[in-house]
Amino acid sequence: MKSMEEMIQAAQKAAETIQTQMNDMQAKLDDIEVEGRSGGGLVTVRASAKGRILGVAIDDSLIKPDEKQVLEDLVTAAFNDARDKADRVSAEQMKDMQGGMGLPPGFKLPGME
Repeated sequence: MKSMEEMIQAAQKAAETIQTQMNDMQAKLDDIEVEGRSGGGLVTVRASAKGRILGVAIDDSLIKPDEKQVLEDLVTAAFNDARDKADRVSAEQMKDMQGGMGLPPGFKLPGME
């Protein structure tokens, strides 16, 4: 039978391991790139799976002063598409990591809501 001290040390080691894996996952998510698109690809937004916007590309055909509102709407739609894709990639990566740690699906790790 393990002593209380051994159990506490094991729990601390497990917590440190989880924290290291979480930090590694956050770094990995920032390296994964997704692309949001709108207007049939006339507007694209590149983002990290963590949600950091990396770049925006707008087709020259959309740059017309009288169509400013359409362009703004397409940029907004592309941002939202990129964010949705980033969220899906992030959720899938977290699911894979949690499964590798033997955690139940949907388990919320502190700081990862």
